[in-house]
Amino acid sequence: MFEKLKSIEQRYKELEGFLADPEILGDMVKYQSYAKELSRISPLVEKYRLINKNKAELEALEQLSLEKHDAGFAELAESEKNKLKEDILRIEEEIRVLFKTEDEDREEEAIVEIRAGTGGQEASLFAADLYRMYVKYSDKCNFKAEVLSSHPTDTGGFKEIIFSVSGKGAYKRLKYESGVHRVQRVPTTEASGRIHTSTVTVAVLLEPDEVDMVISPQDLKIDVYRAKGHGGQGVNTTDSAVRITHLPSGMVVTCQDERSQLKNKNKAMKVLRARLMEQTKQKEFNKRATERKSQVGSGERSEKIRTYNFPDRRITDHRVGLTIYKFEDVLEGNIDEFIKALEDLEAKEKQST
Repeated sequence: MFEKLKSIEQRYKELEGFLADPEILGDMVKYQSYAKELSRISPLVEKYRLINKNKAELEALEQLSLEKHDAGFAELAESEKNKLKEDILRIEEEIRVLFKTEDEDREEEAIVEIRAGTGGQEASLFAADLYRMYVKYSDKCNFKAEVLSSHPTDTGGFKEIIFSVSGKGAYKRLKYESGVHRVQRVPTTEASGRIHTSTVTVAVLLEPDEVDMVISPQDLKIDVYRAKGHGGQGVNTTDSAVRITHLPSGMVVTCQDERSQLKNKNKAMKVLRARLMEQTKQKEFNKRATERKSQVGSGERSEKIRTYNFPDRRITDHRVGLTIYKFEDVLEGNIDEFIKALEDLEAKEKQST
């Protein structure tokens, strides 16, 4: 905890320097962002400095007690030391509460990427079902969902859909949805009534603030082109679609959903920042090749985290061994029972490490 507080204090000093910089004063977006961050971490820094002051006083008293052999002074010093120790414990608890409150109150924006895996048309239709489920869930939690990019099919499904979900605790809750979702059902085109198995991959990324993930304009190649809808028809008559290539990593993001080129660019940058942040975290913690790959795998049927069995109206989360028969409720966005079980599992795993 104290290493983290030391790092936060260093950031506090850095932000103070930024806010005194004339160049930052002239950039209102950066200034407001830095000022907001400074305000957010100020209470933690104040508590950290106070606890360090109390510890220094306690150390000085203990040293003085060793040097003096006066009975009256020793009694007074012992009383003062006990008071300082109590204050230190109280402040430590206040810091823990601040950390917890900060996590709960932070406005998080998750980037959710849903892609059809194995199963062709059935997979794309189920991708649309999952998208609808997450939008319904977002509405129930008072989150805001916004489509960033989509590739619809002629049958009403999605080859891919990427959207943001913003609100307090959005990423914290939705992160458990990362992985392969398997669906078992009889397609409407199946005359014999045979059950088909298809998969959809879901990746949930935390979108960083612009300040947390600064991307140099020199590292970007931005192309604009005329947007096309599914089936080949033009979405509009202007070159509003945007393709952004991040040259150092080779990462490519496209967006064509908006009629405005600027809006498409801004949405594409959101996705790019989220993916680059994930890439940075992967390198720092030396995880497998990429976080997205570990989240979504290859889309093969064996790499499942959850199975949706339509004939039996049954949904099973394989990570916690939880089966729910409230089939329609879950598809209407009532996924809290799964999320709570996964939160409990994560808490137990943290305690055991």
